[in-house]
Amino acid sequence: MEQKIFVGVDLHKDQFTICILKDGKVLEEGTKYELNKDGYRNFIAMIKELSYSTGYEEVVLAIESTTNSRYFKDIMVRQGFRVEVVNTLRFKVVNQSTKKTDKNDARTLAEFLSRDILPTSHLCSAETEGLRRVLKTRNLMVRDVVALKNQAHAVLSAYGIITKTAEFQSRKERESVLARLPVKAALPVGIIFGTIDAVEKQKKVLESRLRVITEKDHTVGLLMTIPGVGIVNACTIRAYIDDIDRFETYKNFSAYCGLVPWVQSSNETAYYGRITKRGPQELRTALVQCVVAMVRMENKTGDFGIIRQYHELKDSKNSGKAIIATARKLSRIIYMMLKTDSTFNSARAIGHSALPEGA
Repeated sequence: MEQKIFVGVDLHKDQFTICILKDGKVLEEGTKYELNKDGYRNFIAMIKELSYSTGYEEVVLAIESTTNSRYFKDIMVRQGFRVEVVNTLRFKVVNQSTKKTDKNDARTLAEFLSRDILPTSHLCSAETEGLRRVLKTRNLMVRDVVALKNQAHAVLSAYGIITKTAEFQSRKERESVLARLPVKAALPVGIIFGTIDAVEKQKKVLESRLRVITEKDHTVGLLMTIPGVGIVNACTIRAYIDDIDRFETYKNFSAYCGLVPWVQSSNETAYYGRITKRGPQELRTALVQCVVAMVRMENKTGDFGIIRQYHELKDSKNSGKAIIATARKLSRIIYMMLKTDSTFNSARAIGHSALPEGA
């Protein structure tokens, strides 16, 4: 039987703290290493020497999922170590500890790792990580534009000028508004509008980049066959799914999207609450935006089963709940499309739900 050394790593931005267990005994605890070449070199040399001297064949490390987890894991994997990335959402022991220190966190990780009871997290591919970074940057720009527009409305309101949200939508409309303003209001608003123009320009550059890097992406191509799904939402869904095969059923996928209700069951009583909102917010938002787009283009989608069901739910519940329920149904369609490598089936969508044959 292969012998293992278990290493818990409390990873931070500039350093990491370790705890090493062998046969349930602590070999080293609380040692800190800098996150630089020397720190990595010293840590790797120490682990290899320990493995050699004890005759243990495999070194297994546990780290929490953070922004630099991938970089750390890649370095360790190249050295022949196995690295488990912990799902921090499901692993509450460290965060809820009454005595939370780097040393204790590393010890907890090592102990749970040695017992094989750590909830692990899926670490997406490097290509997917790059796609997510582009999308996150674009989303940041979208939020900045909204904030700038709100600031422009506030400035004009201070001068007694009431404007509507839609008036700032395009550059032409902003120029028209600016031309009508008195000098005292035109200066600050003009600077805000100029900043909006610059951000919008860079946002378009990123969107062009998305088209280039996903031009041959089969998954993005399949997703864009769904009416109402554009390049940004298709890339977002693809980026946060990464690999559809990691979900055993469409229910697992819907749960990952955070679109299933909370359930509390005791004896014969079950309580259902609002949706969990677990999983990537970006993915959930993209699915909701796709549903909204499908509702808006009813000249093409009005006969689809999920849109008819949306209107039924809207009449009996409200539009918000109807959109969420429809997004959950759309997640099933997407799951089956990607699982069966099928395009969106408009004929079946009219008849029922657009699921591929046999789904």
